[in-house]
Amino acid sequence: MTNQFPPRLSPLLPPEWDAPVLDAVSAFPSGRDFVQKNYQDRSGGARGMNGLGVLLQHPALAKAFLTFNNHVAIASSLSKRIRELLILRISWLRRSEYEFVQHVVVGRNAGLQEAEIERVQLGPNAPGWDSVDSELLRAVDELYADARIQEQTWSRLSEHFSTAQLMDLVFVVGCYDVLAMVFKTFGVQLEPGVEPLNPAVRDRMHAQKAR
Repeated sequence: MTNQFPPRLSPLLPPEWDAPVLDAVSAFPSGRDFVQKNYQDRSGGARGMNGLGVLLQHPALAKAFLTFNNHVAIASSLSKRIRELLILRISWLRRSEYEFVQHVVVGRNAGLQEAEIERVQLGPNAPGWDSVDSELLRAVDELYADARIQEQTWSRLSEHFSTAQLMDLVFVVGCYDVLAMVFKTFGVQLEPGVEPLNPAVRDRMHAQKAR
């Protein structure tokens, strides 16, 4: 199953990467190398190829954004597990199928359990979260709803996270909120061989109450 939205921009694939594009992807070396490897051997269904490839239609913009994305995805002061928890929640709220599907795999690799990935869909009040995970998800919901983490949530998170980590939290959510807009607006399609959302999960994503 492809993205529900028709493609508006075609991804630039590695054989088409010229000097400006190669300069742009140098801002996110791990993403570049991951896509190139997957393109060559199709491991993981060439996962991530279309998302990055669409950004590369505008190399100057891509370089600026990928510099930011490299910090968020690689250099952030938050753990990989926490980053993926935040990304999965904002992509679920934004109904960004492409982003959610990609980060289900990344989330598993970062240590999220299947039950946790399913619970992300239910939000911060779902039974089973520990108090910190619940507050992290609540922060995502508040940023999504009002572009602001509310006082009580901020206070509780401040007991566990440094100033740098709290700043990184906001920027992780913001980065992948922007990417959800990119993937949906440009109609980025799942790569061949990438497992789509289970139809029941997909229906639940798109049936969730608008916020």
